[in-house]
Amino acid sequence: MTRNKSERQEQVLAYLERYGSITLQEMTDNFDCSEATARRDLDDLEKAGKVIRTMGGGAKYAASGLIREVPFREKQHASYREKEAIANLAASLVEEGDVIGLTGGTTTFLIAKALKKRRNITVVTNAVNIAMELADCEDLQIVLTGGVLRNRSFELCGPLAEQTVKALNIHKMFMGVDGVTGQGVSTYSELEANIANLLIQRSKLTIAVFDHTKVGKSSLFHVAGLQELHACITDKRPDETSEEGAALAGVKLYAAEDDSDSGREGDRT
Repeated sequence: MTRNKSERQEQVLAYLERYGSITLQEMTDNFDCSEATARRDLDDLEKAGKVIRTMGGGAKYAASGLIREVPFREKQHASYREKEAIANLAASLVEEGDVIGLTGGTTTFLIAKALKKRRNITVVTNAVNIAMELADCEDLQIVLTGGVLRNRSFELCGPLAEQTVKALNIHKMFMGVDGVTGQGVSTYSELEANIANLLIQRSKLTIAVFDHTKVGKSSLFHVAGLQELHACITDKRPDETSEEGAALAGVKLYAAEDDSDSGREGDRT
């Protein structure tokens, strides 16, 4: 429990540095304060030039439009229920006989867990932890690329990984991303961006998976424009009046919050 105003505001800034934005509901849930107190804290931080207030009363981090990379172990429990719902929805799109691609990431790791009881599926991945999670599944074929290990994400990258991917044909590729804006999806690592681009080229369908905390944030390296994606899966639909919501309206979007998983497809331009 936060003891005083100063300590609480420091914790709010630490949260914003990690996640990029915060809502009033997240303030009251995470910092054990009333909505009125949350508004006053954000007002104080805005006056200090440390945050930028957003529609709905929340705020985003003012220090930079970019967010830092968080190691897999540190972020795997964040928004767990939302990611699990996304993973289950993604797994429902997989059919027997599919060749599935999975990049590294906490959401794609949960997709792998959701696929463990499937049969006659091939999973291609450059993530060591995903391959290990599926290693004891006798009814699945696992293809793990070679490459240089990035210990923050457990992904194998570089020329060896790329050489393996060039020889493959993938039906559906589920791609974890670190940021989603109107300009497209992005990630922290140039090596991961390169392997993701190649996986897109070798895949019949590319589906980006991300929870709502990634929307409106950008990371350093661009991976793909929204028009290059065949679909996106998230936990809840973004506000259609926002830049990201308007851009995602042109992509087939599946949201776990919906009553059905049929998705919604806007007009592509």
